[in-house]
This record gives sequence, structure tokens and C-alpha cells, in this order.
Amino acid sequence: MSTLDRKIDFAVVLSVRNANPNGDPLNGNRPRQNYDGLGEISDVCIKRKIRNRLLDMGESILVQSDEKRTDAHRSIKDRVDANELVQEHAKGKKANKELYADAACQSWMDVRSFGQVFAFSGTDVSVGIRGPVSIHTAVSLNRIDITSMQITKSVNSVTTAKDPDKKGSDTMGMKHRVDFGLYVFYGSINTQLAEKTGFTYEDAEKIRESLRTLFENDTSSARPDGSMEVHQLYWWEHNSKLGQYSSAKVHRSLQIALKPDVLEPKSYEDYEYTVVPLEGLAVQQYEGL
Repeated sequence: MSTLDRKIDFAVVLSVRNANPNGDPLNGNRPRQNYDGLGEISDVCIKRKIRNRLLDMGESILVQSDEKRTDAHRSIKDRVDANELVQEHAKGKKANKELYADAACQSWMDVRSFGQVFAFSGTDVSVGIRGPVSIHTAVSLNRIDITSMQITKSVNSVTTAKDPDKKGSDTMGMKHRVDFGLYVFYGSINTQLAEKTGFTYEDAEKIRESLRTLFENDTSSARPDGSMEVHQLYWWEHNSKLGQYSSAKVHRSLQIALKPDVLEPKSYEDYEYTVVPLEGLAVQQYEGL
């Protein structure tokens, strides 16, 4: 496997229709919005979906959600404690931060991609790993409209032996959705951090594929099949480790604007997409799944 020898920048354009892409637990699980009314999807949410896609590809992942886990371990600590390669450098005379971190990066792809903090009781080391893959929060291009509805249940769930005829309330709560929103998020892969974690060019290709297929096998009641879609993945590979341009300049080269005759966007086709050429830096475009 070849060491990553070039800086990489990327951008993902995705749409949301009649779905809740990322609920805010501090706001009744309504779709996230900033103070300007633009929709947001947190970087943590996006990384969760990338990890799930990598799991589907057969990669070893440390931070697994309970419904997606591929082993018998119910927590990160259990998964770390069960790894002999890592535990060899966790305690006693063999305790070594560098070797512990190297073993963790070799064992789990998400650790060598995104980094991880290892600070568990019962070990003699405390390690913080910085990963090379950084991802921004996804933000919608226009203000989003949120529709809320009250949902009820048809099955009584509070009947007791003492009072078998007692009937509970039919009200369950509220359900929220974004009517339509076009979101964009950006990211980069840093070669200096990649060298430290052992992140390879082959790993970068797997990240690219997970971005292109981000919502595959991600169905839920809040996100029905087809309600969220990756339309385009823009991928820039520089010709050096530091890159010819800053990530900010590369990300700005993607320009998206409403078509002149569109007042209220309703679909991906209501926008115009332009990539401003940067000398010596070509962009690769990939359609979503």
C-alpha cells in the first residue's frame, strides 16, 4: 500500500427532500438550522455515515453505532481492550504512547482517518491521535422550510394487570422534515498527518467511494429511501504534499448559484454549477450512487 503523497481536497453536493437530515436534540430534534435560517448537517453526523459505509465495505472500524456493529463489543473500551496488538503497549513496562497509537491506527481505519482520543481507566497511557481527514459542517445554499406534524400511536402501551381497561394517550410527539434543501460540505486530506497515522492513497480512495455512496443503507423513518441523495463529488488531487493552493481557495473554486429564472429552488436542477479553473490543478467529478 502506498503512502499518501499528495494533498487532497473535496466537496460534496447533496439534496434533502421531505427528510430530517440531522436532528438537533436541543431543539426537539428539529432539523438543524443556523441563525440565518440555513440548514446544517454536523461534521459528526457525516463522519458517522462515512464510518457506516466503510463498515459495509468490510473495513475495521472502532467507533461503531450499536445497530451497525459487526462484533460482540458494546463499547469503544470493550473493542480496545479486546485488541491484543493495542493492549501490548497499554500497561506495565511495555507501555508506550507511540507504539500504542501506531497499533490503533493499524487496527482501525476510522482512527487513522479521523483520529481518536484514548483515555481509559486501567491503562498506563493516554493518547490523542490527530487524523488527516477533516470535514466541514454541511450548509444549505438557501433557507430551508421545515414542516412539523404531530404523530400518534394506535397501540395502547400502558395497560397494567391492576387496571386492564386503562388507555394511555395516543399522542407520541412531533416529527419534523425539510421540504427541500441543497447542501454542500467540504473536506481535505492532510499528507503530514497521513504519514503519522499510516493513512494511504488506497484509504483515500475508500473515503472517496464512501462519500459518493454516503446514503446507501442509511434508511430510517426520518430519512426514507430516496429522500437524501449525493449528486456530485468534486475531488482535487494536488501534485505535492503541501498542495499548490490552500484548501480555502480550492473550495471557493466551486461556485453554485440559482438559475436566473428560479425564485424558489425545488430541485438540484434549479442551480448552476461552475468550477473555476486553477492552473495546474484538475478537478475530478463523480456522480453520486
